[in-house]
Amino acid sequence: MASEEQITVTELRLSYRYIKEHPWVVTAVNGFLSAYFMEQPSFRVQRHFDELESGMHVWICEVPGTMKMTTLLRRLQADIPPCQYSHVTTEPTIPPHYVIDSRESS
Repeated sequence: MASEEQITVTELRLSYRYIKEHPWVVTAVNGFLSAYFMEQPSFRVQRHFDELESGMHVWICEVPGTMKMTTLLRRLQADIPPCQYSHVTTEPTIPPHYVIDSRESS
């Protein structure tokens, strides 16, 4: 039955600004996602790369239909410096993506 599970390809992105403020956070996210895979084997990181045009780090993940990406993001927020995340809605042909960025100064 596990083979029938719906998988969604989703992008997790760190903004250039957030990385500049906290350079070690890329390593922290790599470690967090590796540990998350050990806990939830149906979650998988397909690829990680540095997007040169935007300066963002991007993780392309396979997210099982039974898992909420917002749950993963809330848990990740406990391990990294204060941040905000946004869900960027895209065209149906483009994978959904979440961007982690610095909190706006008020």
